Amino acid sequence: MADTQEDKTAVIMLKIKLTNTLTRKEEFFTPQQPNHVKIYVCGITPYDYSHLGHGRCYVNFDVLVRLFKFLGYKVDYVRNFTDIDDKILKKAEEQGDINLYPKISKKFIEAYHLT
Repeated sequence: MADTQEDKTAVIMLKIKLTNTLTRKEEFFTPQQPNHVKIYVCGITPYDYSHLGHGRCYVNFDVLVRLFKFLGYKVDYVRNFTDIDDKILKKAEEQGDINLYPKISKKFIEAYHLT
């Protein structure tokens, strides 16, 4: 039985499996650095208003981050917005000016933060 938070973390983490999207296989989680987890999540492409798919992504990673913190890990969690993409450029072209893409991205990033 684990006596310290470090022991408890090691015992519990041995039971956590995550899908490695590179290999497409479930693997036991092992941090690259002891007691430190780094998570980078590709964020939304802001070409329109947020939808349920965006929520799914952020809820899943929020739960994972909270789990790691509960287990005593230091967690670095970074997520981005893809502010230039074919979908955004297409939206700008539909509005008559491809150079509008920064304004389109900004508009939907701001709207995302309001939801």
